[in-house]
Amino acid sequence: MTQAQVPPLHSARGPMPAGHWIVAEPSPRWVRVFFGGETVADSKRVMLLRENRVLPVYYFPRDDVRMELLEASGHRNHDEHKGDAALWTIRAGSKVEEDAAWSYADPIAEWPEISNHVGFQWSKMDKWMEEEEEVFVHPRDPYKRVDVMPSTRHVRVVVGGETIAESRCPSLLFETGMPIRYYLPPEDVRMDLLGPTGTSTRCPYKGLASYWTTRAGERAGTDFVWSYQDPIPECPKIKGLMCFFNERVDAIYLDGELMPKPQTRWALP
Repeated sequence: MTQAQVPPLHSARGPMPAGHWIVAEPSPRWVRVFFGGETVADSKRVMLLRENRVLPVYYFPRDDVRMELLEASGHRNHDEHKGDAALWTIRAGSKVEEDAAWSYADPIAEWPEISNHVGFQWSKMDKWMEEEEEVFVHPRDPYKRVDVMPSTRHVRVVVGGETIAESRCPSLLFETGMPIRYYLPPEDVRMDLLGPTGTSTRCPYKGLASYWTTRAGERAGTDFVWSYQDPIPECPKIKGLMCFFNERVDAIYLDGELMPKPQTRWALP
């Protein structure tokens, strides 16, 4: 990748150019990482790195990391866009996670900002905090928006040839880079055709989601529907509403018009 292809530090806002891109910039947030009963990193000067097709990552200055809890594993990982990363094993309390952290001692020339910094595998840590709020899955992208708007548009959802939900008071959720999602009041959903599953997922922008299976006509669909029963404070408008995967149901009609099925990682194989 040439220097001309990579947006310089602080340069990118909003939509990114075509092709591979990376943007690294200081974050104003106080970020802490906990593992094995210890605070392994505590910084008010983290670097946030955003990269297309990769989740955002926090990089901590080494001075803000408990390096005595890290042990070089001897393993390395090559990234064609950032260079060679040395991997670290973390030991704290009674817990050990091999290759759970990494650092670029000598990143490629385009990214000197991440030298002398340490990144952590989010899912291998016990807890992440931004200020005094726990954050899940990955850092929130400050250039990503989630807008929930009440609407009077007519939404109809079809599964197995049956209308399984129909509403004229949906809440439409617009999330940067994602399909529109239609959140419907439970009273407008055939709840008798739904059954709860044990599936749950977390979203850093919305909270903890629970899932339902649909049973309609000759078709049963696992995890076709989800709801945030207790969303994070930034997203209260979807509390208790039901949302169907556009990608999985037979059809969603909006004001009588059949909506195209989006091509996402949640589509059925």
